[in-house]
This record gives sequence, C-alpha cells and structure tokens, in this order.
Amino acid sequence: MAQQNNNRAQFATKLGVIATTVGSAVGLGNIWRFPYEAGNNGGGAFLICYLLCIVALGIPVLCAEFAIGRSTRSNIFGAFENLKSSSKWHWIGYIGILSSVMILSFYSVVAGWTMEYLYQSFTGGLNLSGAEAFHNQFTSFSTGNWRPILWTVIFLLCNYIIVVRGVKKGIEKMSNLMMPALFVLLIIFCVNSLMMPKAKEGLEFLFSPDFSKITPEVVVSALGQAFFSLSLGLGTMMTYGSYFSKDTRIVRSATITASLDTLIAVLAGIIIFPAVFSFGMSPVQGPALVFEILPSIFAQMPGAQIWSVLFFFLLFLASLTSTISMSEVSIAFLSEEKKMSRIKASTINLIIALCGGVLSALSFGYLSDLNFFGLFDINFFSFFDFTSSNLLLPLGGMLISIFAGWRLERSALKNALTNEGKIGVKTFPLLVFCLKFVAPIAILLIFLLGLKLF
Repeated sequence: MAQQNNNRAQFATKLGVIATTVGSAVGLGNIWRFPYEAGNNGGGAFLICYLLCIVALGIPVLCAEFAIGRSTRSNIFGAFENLKSSSKWHWIGYIGILSSVMILSFYSVVAGWTMEYLYQSFTGGLNLSGAEAFHNQFTSFSTGNWRPILWTVIFLLCNYIIVVRGVKKGIEKMSNLMMPALFVLLIIFCVNSLMMPKAKEGLEFLFSPDFSKITPEVVVSALGQAFFSLSLGLGTMMTYGSYFSKDTRIVRSATITASLDTLIAVLAGIIIFPAVFSFGMSPVQGPALVFEILPSIFAQMPGAQIWSVLFFFLLFLASLTSTISMSEVSIAFLSEEKKMSRIKASTINLIIALCGGVLSALSFGYLSDLNFFGLFDINFFSFFDFTSSNLLLPLGGMLISIFAGWRLERSALKNALTNEGKIGVKTFPLLVFCLKFVAPIAILLIFLLGLKLF
C-alpha cells in the first residue's frame, strides 16, 4: 500500500463524514432527476432496477472508492499513481476529473434555474394562473441569453465561497448545517403530499411495479441514475474517503450513505407523484417536472408562495451539497499534483466551470442551433449530461471495480475495510466477489446496451 499523507486534512467528526458523503450523493440527482427518470421509465419498474443497482453495484464500488481514498490519502489521480506507479491506472483520475468538470458545467445551470425560481417565489414573481403559464414562463426564462447565465454565475460563486475555505471550515461545516435542514424540509413536503386526495394512486405508481415495463432502456437509466446519484466513477467519493480518519468504518459509512441517498430519492418520489396524480397531471414530463408541474401544484394549495419558497430552497441546498464535492475532485488534484494554493486551485476550477456553464446555459437560447457545427445533433448541455452520466461515470465505475477486485492486493483492501483488522467485516468475501465479477460485467453489459451495440 502507498505511503499515506498523514498531514492531510481530515473530517473532524463522524457526523461530518456522513453529512458530507451523503451531501455529495444527495442533490438534484435525487430531487430533480430521480422523479422524472422514474416517471419516464414506469415508476415501480424503474425503482426495482434502481434498488438492485444500488445494492449490487453502488455499495461495492462506493466501498472501493472509500478504501482507495483513505488508504492513499490522495486525490483520485495521485491515488492510482501511488498504488500502481508503473501502470497506467492513474488515467482513471483523468476520467474522474473530466467527469466532474462536465457535470459541474451543466449541473450549475439547473442549480441556476433553481435560484431563479427561488427568487421569483420569494418576490411573488411566479405566474400562478395555471400549468400553461408555468410552461411559458419556464420556456421564456430557460431560452433567454442573460438571466440563465447570471444565475449560473451566482451559484458557482456561492460554491466557490464554500470550497475555498477548505475541508473542515468550509465543506464539513456547511454540510453539517445543510443536510439536517434538507431532511426537515423533505419530511414536511412528504406529509403534505400524503394528505392529498389521490395520494394512493401516486404511491401505487411508484411502489407497485409492472415487471413488463422492465426493458434494457429502463435498466440503463437505472444504472445511470444510481451512479449519478451516488457520485460514483468520478472520484468524488474517493477524494472524500481520503479525508476519513483511520477509525472511520468504511463499509458502514458506504452502506449508510447509499441508504440515506436512496431514501431521499424515494422521499422525492413520495412528494411529487401523489401531487401529480391529485391535480390530474402526467408523471411523464421529463426534466420540466420540477419547474413546470410542481409550481402549478403549489399554485392550487393554500399558502402557495410559502410552499414554493421552501421547495426551491430545498433544491438549492441539495444542489450546493453536490457541487462542492464535484469541485473538490479538481481542487484536490490541482493542490496536490500541481502544488497550487487552495485559493488558486479553487479559482481555476471556478473559471473552467464558468466556461462550461455559460455554454450549457446558452444551449437553450443563443447556442440552441449550434449542434457542434452539424457533427452531432446535440447541444452543449445535453452533450455534457450524456457524456458524463452515460459514458464516463459507468466507465470510471467499471475501471475502479476492476482495479479494486483484481489489481489491488487482497490484504490491502481487507486492511482498509477492516481498519487494519480492528473490526470485523462479514460481508468482505461478498464485496470482493461483487467487485471482481458482478460489478464489472453488469456495468459493461449495461454500458453496451446504452450505446445500443446489442
């Protein structure tokens, strides 16, 4: 095992470990992406596939990322370079860094939409006359050329203010504050949705699977959502794992992180689908589900402005907890491999994210017809989303599982997961089996299905 950097920053408390790792996993992927993926892929059928991907693939790969990070006390590039200095495995680090930059680029645009709707909700600027009015308002805003950019810049500056302060004073401190607030708001919305007249129909859509709807496309979507939601394959969890103390229980932390992340995704479904069915809406609305359907639902509820403000504040918190972890992948690399100060590394990360964010924000307006000069019928926003979520994340996750299962010394992996033999891990043989066989083969097959090679 590589020599550890014992002077590296560490999370101060066990609560900080859970709050930051769950905060990284929990974000727009749970509250914005999961409901529309479930709505487009059969509800309960998608949920079954998603849960299987979390248990069989998500938790083992998450354990591997935590173990490699904590063992090497290094960024994603340095971790693989130290463990196998004579090989090319450190190229996984470049995949992770590229993934984090691409996700941060389009993710910050959606987070900017959230801030716009939070502002409009607070000031009473949302048009409350019906679903068509919300559709027109969202289309008018998202296809504009300056307001989406403005909110993208403001959001990235909020992200910068947190990450530039470091691990303990910035990331851990804000996660400890934001995650409890996020849970409280989720529970409030769940209670409200369960009291709606057609809550039963919404819950049946989410929890009563129609197995005939399980298709290769649904499985691919479930895997992509699992990896996107858990931030796997891009080095976020490996970077956070490098900040774990020697007493942190990796398997327990991975299980808790995956469980809470899944719980929040399900809670988001409980919030949205009963409301959608109660007001006669369709769950098959795609990415616009949050920004068009839910505001129209709030408009029909007592205290519409309060509910709208609370919900979009919830989305803002969720998006911020995720983007600070995405930023940390690049910042840790620049700080440790290029010997930059944290301020300089954070500033470079901000500039790169701003460039990608501006291109993504203009993808629905000024650059909507660019389509990569006619080479691909896809805009920058969709290109960043598809390439990172459907290609780079599964590829990174597959390579990490192969490395941990086949290339990393079995004793080194066991020492990392058992804290040098101080704790017992009864599931260790099962985890190794999943990393060696189940995860790589399943990810590869689903990956090929996603590319429509079969």
